[in-house]
Amino acid sequence: MQVEWYGQSAFRLSDGDRTVFIDPFDDLGPLQQRGMRWEYPAITGVRPDLVLVTHEHLDHNGITALDGDAPVLRSTAGRLSSPIGEVLAIASEHDDAAGTERGPNTIFAFTFGGLRVAHFGDFGQGALRDAQSRALGSVDLLFVPVGGRATIAAAQAAEITAITRARIIVPMHYRTPRIDFLEPVDEFLAQADRVGRHDAPAFDTDALPEPLVLVPAAP
Repeated sequence: MQVEWYGQSAFRLSDGDRTVFIDPFDDLGPLQQRGMRWEYPAITGVRPDLVLVTHEHLDHNGITALDGDAPVLRSTAGRLSSPIGEVLAIASEHDDAAGTERGPNTIFAFTFGGLRVAHFGDFGQGALRDAQSRALGSVDLLFVPVGGRATIAAAQAAEITAITRARIIVPMHYRTPRIDFLEPVDEFLAQADRVGRHDAPAFDTDALPEPLVLVPAAP
């Protein structure tokens, strides 16, 4: 399976002729007007078969950036039908105050390209609850926020990687040369046993050793 990072929490996953896109962004002018730097390139030329939106914040729900009219699963919970099979959507919160500060967030999990994939969106709870962990089960490929402030930070992200027993961990939603309003990835990497840095935003999961924390190049 090929994975491409577009910045923040936006990823394209491709397996053969099927493509899933998670948390696209479009016009981030409102962030820039608030004095926040956002310099990730625009998402263009992507026509997915399925779109997943973990929550309704403008750096995660920009579905108009994508081509075509793929079905969209957004900000929901349950066991959902999709063009790639069942998608598990687990209710969670964007903050550690039961969602009263930043609202709800969805953890999406699905099988794709021979891997069990989980994307944690803007998970902000202090910890993964037992019921959420049981529903999620084990994970092969984990996308987890690590940049703090609006989500969990390094220590909580490391706990989640241990709970899920993920074999490939891709940190997301952290400070890069393109944005300036989150914490960098370094503290999370310092807790990892094995780290690989990739010189491009796209990578092939079949070519990776395991276990591994993989850091793609910022787009």
